[in-house]
Amino acid sequence: MLSILAAASVHAPINWLDLGLTRGIDLGFFTLRWYSLAYLAGIILAYWHVSKSLKQSGAPMAQRHADDLFFYCTLGVILGGRLGYAAFYAPQLLAHPGELLKLWEGGMSFHGGLIGCALAMAWVSLRGGLNFLRVCDYVAVCVPFGLLFGRCANFVNGELWGRVAGPDVPWAIVFPDGGPSPRHPSQLYEAVLEGLLLLAILLPLFWKTRARFRPGLLTGVFVMGYGIARFTVEYFREPDAQLAEFALRTGFSMGQWLTVPMILLGLLLLGRALARPPLASGAAA
Repeated sequence: MLSILAAASVHAPINWLDLGLTRGIDLGFFTLRWYSLAYLAGIILAYWHVSKSLKQSGAPMAQRHADDLFFYCTLGVILGGRLGYAAFYAPQLLAHPGELLKLWEGGMSFHGGLIGCALAMAWVSLRGGLNFLRVCDYVAVCVPFGLLFGRCANFVNGELWGRVAGPDVPWAIVFPDGGPSPRHPSQLYEAVLEGLLLLAILLPLFWKTRARFRPGLLTGVFVMGYGIARFTVEYFREPDAQLAEFALRTGFSMGQWLTVPMILLGLLLLGRALARPPLASGAAA
């Protein structure tokens, strides 16, 4: 981030190739992609945070539940993210199931991954007799870790770049596959809004207030906050090539349409949580 700001003060426009970024670590026989490391870092941090939070009074599950949860959630994120990408952004992949397995070629949907993760949490909650909303609250606080790392990895990979920027955007960047025009580094906008900002809101809510004793409140804040952040950033993000006509025809990108239900769900969860009295501090229900 600092190198981009420094380059912006000297060069106009900035060229992604001049930033010295690589798309992975070349091990000779295999290239370890930063995107894979971003997923791994997000999962490890989320697991660490949930494990730490379970040591506090009134936790909705035991450590054994958290172990199961992160196994199934990891599967849910990967399978849901890939299937969601095919369903929402590239339907042609559904006609070629073999192509769905080529995760190394990219193509993951956050909304699909969220659905997969929600189904995994529902399964663990049902099997363990846990309060589903409270389980979601404890996981929702951690999701921005993965979003932060994932969006930074998008930038390092030189993918999912933004729309062509005007001359009044000195930090605009020329991406390798984005043509000669400088573009908004929308990946970094998302890293800040979906990652850093949501962490700055959710972590203090969890640790400094009694929000975790209001089932659904933290989940509502995350879902609504992500929806608003993603809806906003989509104005700067280049729509997928195959969906550019869809965006022109409907007035909103696919990403924006998918966030509308999230914002409404977040408002519903917030209203429900605030309308009910909080649980007692020692309650695990």
